[in-house]
Amino acid sequence: MRYRHTMIRVTDLEASLDFWCNKLGLEEIRRNDYPSGRFTLVFLAAPEDADQARAVRAPELELTHNWDPDPEPMDTGRSWGHVAYNVDDIYAVCQRLLDAGITINRPPRDGHMAFVKSPDNVSVELIQADQHLEPIEPWLSMPNKGTW
Repeated sequence: MRYRHTMIRVTDLEASLDFWCNKLGLEEIRRNDYPSGRFTLVFLAAPEDADQARAVRAPELELTHNWDPDPEPMDTGRSWGHVAYNVDDIYAVCQRLLDAGITINRPPRDGHMAFVKSPDNVSVELIQADQHLEPIEPWLSMPNKGTW
């Protein structure tokens, strides 16, 4: 058995790609349009996983965009938690996201972990790779915002 992907539904594909690729830094691996089903699948991978994702289609994040609006609002449900990515410098990543207008829902006060949300309210955990960084300002005293 091998992990393949996690699928999330997105309401605005361009806004989602802007968040996941331009702001968070994932790479688009492939895209498939299904006109008869009226949906698009876009597969993303972290830069360090991109070659593997292209070769064996794993590990990936699948964005599913239905072309027609869903009559019911999407709800993450109680069983859904989050997706998580290791980052080399959690402070630099959070600053880049903050500068791009992304709310840092749970700042990296401990030099180890932070949470942000995608345009479709998917919670994303950012985890400092390797050792925790020393706690520093402004992160150390930054309050939580919303939920994660």
